[in-house]
Amino acid sequence: NSILLREITPFSLGALIALYEHKIFTQGVILNIFTFDQWGVELGKQLANRILPELKDDKEISSHDSSTNGLINRYKAWRG
Repeated sequence: NSILLREITPFSLGALIALYEHKIFTQGVILNIFTFDQWGVELGKQLANRILPELKDDKEISSHDSSTNGLINRYKAWRG
């Protein structure tokens, strides 16, 4: 699931963080795992470090899966 916002305000950012943390916590309870201490957290950091520079330039991205490419390219289009 992905959520995109044209404008990020302190309220909308806080709501997104709270929604995400609640979703992750609830999934962990259902699956009986501690979701905030998993190897996937480290993988997410590594992926974010690779994607961050791509967000700063104006080139269209096609180096990821179609969903990630679409989200990055939509962000760039909205950014102007």
